Amino acid sequence: MFSDGFIQSSIRKQQRQLSKLQRFSMPWFPKLALLLIALPVLFIVVLICRDKGFNPMVAAGLMHDSSQPTSDALLGGLLPPDIRRKSCLSRYQSISYHKSSPHKPSPYLVSKLREYEKLHKRCGPYTKSYKKSIKELVSGQIDSSSNCRYVVWLANCGLGNRILSMTSAFLYALLTDRVLLINEESDMSNMFCEPFPDASWILPEDFPFMNQLYSFGRDYAQSFGNMLENRMINTSTELLPSCLYLYLSHDYDHHDKLFFCDQEQAILRNIPWLIMKANIYFLPSLFLMSSFEEELSKLFPDKEMVFHHLGRYLFHPSNQVWKLITSYYKKYLAKAEERIGIQIRIFDNKTSPVEHVMDQILTCTDKEKLLPRVDMGKSIVAPSGKGKSKAVLITSLVPYYYEKMMNMYSKHPTLNGEVVAVYQPSHEEEQQSENNVHNQKAWAEINLLSMMDVLVTSAWSTFGYVAQGLGGKKPWILYKIENKTIPDPVCGRAKSLEPCFHAPPVYDCKAKREVDTATIIPYLRHCEDIYWGIKLFNSTYY
Repeated sequence: MFSDGFIQSSIRKQQRQLSKLQRFSMPWFPKLALLLIALPVLFIVVLICRDKGFNPMVAAGLMHDSSQPTSDALLGGLLPPDIRRKSCLSRYQSISYHKSSPHKPSPYLVSKLREYEKLHKRCGPYTKSYKKSIKELVSGQIDSSSNCRYVVWLANCGLGNRILSMTSAFLYALLTDRVLLINEESDMSNMFCEPFPDASWILPEDFPFMNQLYSFGRDYAQSFGNMLENRMINTSTELLPSCLYLYLSHDYDHHDKLFFCDQEQAILRNIPWLIMKANIYFLPSLFLMSSFEEELSKLFPDKEMVFHHLGRYLFHPSNQVWKLITSYYKKYLAKAEERIGIQIRIFDNKTSPVEHVMDQILTCTDKEKLLPRVDMGKSIVAPSGKGKSKAVLITSLVPYYYEKMMNMYSKHPTLNGEVVAVYQPSHEEEQQSENNVHNQKAWAEINLLSMMDVLVTSAWSTFGYVAQGLGGKKPWILYKIENKTIPDPVCGRAKSLEPCFHAPPVYDCKAKREVDTATIIPYLRHCEDIYWGIKLFNSTYY
């Protein structure tokens, strides 16, 4: 930084030069001299002011202040404007790689997020309030005057499942005025930016019961479901525990699912610490509870945009992952006139042979006019470069589909003259959810898919759900192949942007009987790809 004394000395020197120049009588010379003198001084002042956080050129309207994110960069108000950009480049740079979303968050959601950020800053790790809550947790005594309550999220299953369940846990925290903390294991390190200003969402490593978290599962005796089943807790219980375990994973049982009942929520409301193990997008079932109904309606007047808004608010690639994403995009995808993402996830290789899946993909992209046919009787001698250029991004654990499609389009001309290039960033052969490098690649590919103009995704795949939600695009869904039989139709356009809840409760809390929960409220219906799953739709469809 330049000193004030240096500036004053420079100004005195410039004044002496000006005094000499004023002796000349030529009418144009004083103006030129003034300009020559003023420019160096202005440059020095700009440098000083820049160090102090103020740019006079911006204030004068002479240049754009790129440090102030635009409304688009803030995603319509979703993102807080006061997070330092260098700490998370993707937060404000991603707008350059996505088309601006037409789906704007409600003003109420924006205000609620700002309120949550204040709560998280006040109650987050290592704050005075957090330390006080930890003491209460260890002692087992609940202080009714405490204004900080928590949801601790534990990982389970693959990356797509984790992102969807974390989003569900965050909405639950938002609805119940709790602080969400993430138990970040080594396989998730350096994946995401911190989403909240001036506060971490990572559960500290010195959390008192950290070693016990790994033993928590469905059969854990102190889980909420088991305590309800064994009548160890109910709405009339006077001495409530300071901590309860919630098991909300795909194999949970009836008593675990009572979490989605208003009566049981009344119990949880008074317990400071809830530790949640989840791997499902349980968020749609929060809409079944009358206690949350009014608040959810104000937060999300557009029911199909819940994950689109919350996902883009919470999940931003770390600088390390963002570098992988942007370098790949610029090298292979940026110059194409249209980009098509094809996400392939096979759950059973025996019932869904790769040859059948390849035929399904080609049939779908041809039928929906996403990709052109080729003339198999001709070979490409030299690229014409005249037709529309398309880039196809394939994400799959295996290289088979990429090799087949790449060979087809690189060796044979298309019937309509379009030029198609095919790419696949990685092929890991098998899912490795406990491998950090594998997860970073997966996260990079989810983001690349979200940047595509058109998406084709696999049925049942949470990986695809996250990509479509972040990108704000309704994909063509490749329906699941059963018993080596390609379905008819082979694919269909999603009617709702929302992810599917694969393991919904089948219990009406008010009537106390089993019921199809997709029939209770107008904006919950069965998923397009899993007939027993439920998801959020706009009621205007019906």
